[in-house]
Amino acid sequence: MTDQLEDTAEPPRLGAGRPGMERRSAMDAVRMRIGMAISLGLLKPGERLPDQEDVALGLSVSPITARRALASLAEQGVVVRRRGRAGGTFVADSPPAEVLAELSASPAESQAVNRLVDRRLLFECAVTHYAAVNATPEQLDELERLTLEMAESGDWSYYHRMDEQFHQLVGTASCLASAVEVYHETLAELYDYFIPYPIEKLHTSNLDHVALVAALRAGNVEEAVEVSRKHVDILHRTMFMGLARDKNPATNI
Repeated sequence: MTDQLEDTAEPPRLGAGRPGMERRSAMDAVRMRIGMAISLGLLKPGERLPDQEDVALGLSVSPITARRALASLAEQGVVVRRRGRAGGTFVADSPPAEVLAELSASPAESQAVNRLVDRRLLFECAVTHYAAVNATPEQLDELERLTLEMAESGDWSYYHRMDEQFHQLVGTASCLASAVEVYHETLAELYDYFIPYPIEKLHTSNLDHVALVAALRAGNVEEAVEVSRKHVDILHRTMFMGLARDKNPATNI
């Protein structure tokens, strides 16, 4: 009973408050995000997921929601749980195809994410422009520290948390007053659709962060904005809707 109350107290995630979109519970949103990562080959058979608490932090949900979502996926054979020192939660060797087919975003959700990427693109260019003008040395040092944290991260959960802090700080450094709050809200909406991704690919993405910090330190507005523009625009192809559209059956990506 306590679990149920704690889970329902968390607001719906994907589609919440968006006209014409399906409202998913927080638990179903986690199930979908992990399931889609498996379907797209981003999480491989036998791959170990981060600890339950880290899954919760990486997907911005409560620990109880993460626990219930993982338990549900285990019941359906999508993941398996093993005990002992080498235990944990692992992607099943042969997840049921019919279950994975159910754990997918609707066309309306895919369209909504494309619109969110476009909205973020506009905001990102604006906040980056002004961050290049207004960022303090302390903020630039913190941005650089976050790039180092991302470069050393060993899983998608920790990387995602540092990535979110990085972009929030770029927005804050712009000193655009109330516009920063709207930018942060857009980031939060888009991060609701984040799915696990191979850490090697995320480390490659982090090179954009490194280049951005260098441009910000140099006060090079044009270069900084271009780095941010490319970094966000590529989300149309690298988030789940782009990967699903371009999926190659031979490579499962």
